[in-house]
Amino acid sequence: MGCFWQPQYIFSKIKGIVSTCVGYTGCLPNCVNPSYEEVCSSSTECAEAIEITFNPEEITYSELLDLFWVNHNPTQINRQGPDVGTQYRSAIFYHNEEQKTQALASKTKWKFRLKDKKVKIATEITKASKFYSAEDYHQGYLDKTGRACHISARVFN
Repeated sequence: MGCFWQPQYIFSKIKGIVSTCVGYTGCLPNCVNPSYEEVCSSSTECAEAIEITFNPEEITYSELLDLFWVNHNPTQINRQGPDVGTQYRSAIFYHNEEQKTQALASKTKWKFRLKDKKVKIATEITKASKFYSAEDYHQGYLDKTGRACHISARVFN
């Protein structure tokens, strides 16, 4: 969903979310524990991402996917609004075959909701790799600073 600050803020406010952590994933195999500066250099191929722990009795994976789709522009390649770079790509990192199946189905569902049917969804759906927590100052950044991101949040509950 681009910069990880807004997605963390959105998901952390949802009933059923146990915890969120911003960090980096989808990195090159030789990349270990990258810094923010390294990720921003595009040399790591890491994506800014959030790790979400949720209670499936309160919110489903499918509902999390809907929040993902509605809260960013999945047609932009390596960017969200003014944030440009491979670290801002739209991606879903799944942990098992059930999540993969649901993610692929949700991508098809959201493709049909696009007004312009010729536009392609750029969102990658990839098996999750090692997740590296971002530096402490990034965790809960919008709550800490009171700043706002350029992306407007849409929350369902």
